Amino acid sequence: MKLKQMGVLSIALMSFTNAIAQKIHNADKAAGYLFAYFEGSGDKNTQEQLRFAVSQDAQNWVALNNNKPILSSADISQTGGIRDPHILRGEDKKSFYMVATDMFTAKNGWGSNPGIILMRSDNLTDWKHNTIDLAKLYPKKFKNVKWVWAPQTIYDPVAKKYLVYFTVKSYENDKLDFYAAYANKDFSGFEREPTLLFSPKFGGIDGDIVYKDGLYHFFFKGNTKDGVGKEVKNGIQQATSKSLKGPWKEDFRYLDAYADTSVVVEGSSLFKLNGTDDYILMYDLYANGRYEFQRTDDLFNFSSKPEALRKNFNPRHGSVISISKEESRLLNSKWGGVPGELLSPEDVDDRYRFTAKGNPIIKHHFTADPAAMVKGDTLWLYAGHDFAGGQQGYKMKDWIVYSTTDLKNWTEYPVSLRISDFTWAKSGDAFAGHVTERNGKYYWYISSNWSGIGVAVADRPEGPFRDALGKPLLTNKDCFASSHSWACIDPAVFIDDDGQAWIFWGNRECYYAKLKENMVEIDGEVKQLNFEGLAFTEAPWVHKHNGKYYLSYATEFPEKIAYAMADKIDGPYVYKGILNEIAGNSNTNHQAIVPFKNQWYFIYHNGGINPDGGSFSRSICIDTLNYRADGTIHKIEMTTEGTTGD
Repeated sequence: MKLKQMGVLSIALMSFTNAIAQKIHNADKAAGYLFAYFEGSGDKNTQEQLRFAVSQDAQNWVALNNNKPILSSADISQTGGIRDPHILRGEDKKSFYMVATDMFTAKNGWGSNPGIILMRSDNLTDWKHNTIDLAKLYPKKFKNVKWVWAPQTIYDPVAKKYLVYFTVKSYENDKLDFYAAYANKDFSGFEREPTLLFSPKFGGIDGDIVYKDGLYHFFFKGNTKDGVGKEVKNGIQQATSKSLKGPWKEDFRYLDAYADTSVVVEGSSLFKLNGTDDYILMYDLYANGRYEFQRTDDLFNFSSKPEALRKNFNPRHGSVISISKEESRLLNSKWGGVPGELLSPEDVDDRYRFTAKGNPIIKHHFTADPAAMVKGDTLWLYAGHDFAGGQQGYKMKDWIVYSTTDLKNWTEYPVSLRISDFTWAKSGDAFAGHVTERNGKYYWYISSNWSGIGVAVADRPEGPFRDALGKPLLTNKDCFASSHSWACIDPAVFIDDDGQAWIFWGNRECYYAKLKENMVEIDGEVKQLNFEGLAFTEAPWVHKHNGKYYLSYATEFPEKIAYAMADKIDGPYVYKGILNEIAGNSNTNHQAIVPFKNQWYFIYHNGGINPDGGSFSRSICIDTLNYRADGTIHKIEMTTEGTTGD
């Protein structure tokens, strides 16, 4: 091989290797946070169970598994309950360790507990567990142990082992001290009997050790006592040491914002914010049913004003680690509930694959205004994106692309088109769109509320798309029979058998026109469609079956889907009736109708995602569409099962 050829090959191989490495890095980089906790509300018999929640920003949290336990305490503990779970990412970045208090106060009270639980996982979803009963395993030293509380784990880089530490109280001594022991290799037990790690002057619970800049910081709930031993103050304190084994130097300052008030806190836990130098000190306001945090960048000085965690659950003493998108996807596949921002691909080569389980087919995003295109054995779904649940108005800033070969297993692609890509769209609204293919190019016609209808183009069905014109294709000036500002919306394109492309659109009035071969210019005059029984609201869609043209559209408000038939695409159309009744929990309706693998399908949206679905937070569904012998269509039966049968 010539040296020049070898050089080219080396460069190509290096580029390929770098691309693979970048893809791995993108999949592994921190994207959000996982919170392990036990619940503080509801049935007391189910509160002391392990639960997970996730967040993208460490402030807005969503419970996984509908806030049900992810593991049964009856299966992993001696008592039937767990408290104070602490989760740690292993030094290899791929393994995970979790410890918890083995205690079921709802059944056994606060009298005593035997020990702790150790758990290990390689994927965050499958956990091996073991229990440690200090009195039974180490009777010489711990036969009179009363409490073994709030264990945590830290990696010791000197010993190259994981140190588990926890609070111990015995029956003969009220002092609360921290003991520790190294875990064995498989994290199923201790190497030897625990020894004293730290004895705060007035005792302490809920220890949390963080290493930063050559110093170990030991945070704990401490207290102050007067000369006769009466507690006069309590809250979050810290001690420091250059060695994990101590000695620890106590700083008797209180760090939490409530130490000088009657509000009590415990369960302090620190974690670093992704991509910053800041840390969060969060704690449990257990008597008030709140969870709050303060910020720090040096672990000594903390923000004075506490901030609240926003959440759909009521956590008690827990802990947080950073997680990647791949880990978020694993968690979602096991328990569900992960929000879309932690699942959706962002990098050009990334994909998110998921399985639809009935209707709605997409549950991690709020999606609306479906448009579908079939190419070969693949159905491509182009969706509007309602940005959040429980919205009180339309907030839509981008569109999302999905594909499937069986209507059950779906692929989500990185967002390839945003309303900000159309610099002329001053409305900032990413309303309904439609995609079609011509001459190897893919054209995405979008509406932007009052700014007009635009068109973007791409070389692949998933994009990326770019503005094809730099200006709107159609504006309100083209809607000659309309007087309201949102008349120029909801484009739908149909390419007839003779190759002529048509575009339909409108609100209150239905307009149509021919498109030129280049797909980015109107060919001739804009016309208005009208016929007896039309009652047009919006969302036109044209399809063809057995030589007949079908125009379906949203009618009245709240919207139903009606349809009409014609022998020619420009009519005259004959009204045939209601095709789809009001979709659950949504004032609007919007349909796509396509044939896919010998079956016709009706794709629409409703407000069916619980608990935050609604008219402004919608979700796409799919059900079958069937014709009668005379070409008319059977009324759509909207189902929960959808096309997947789940």
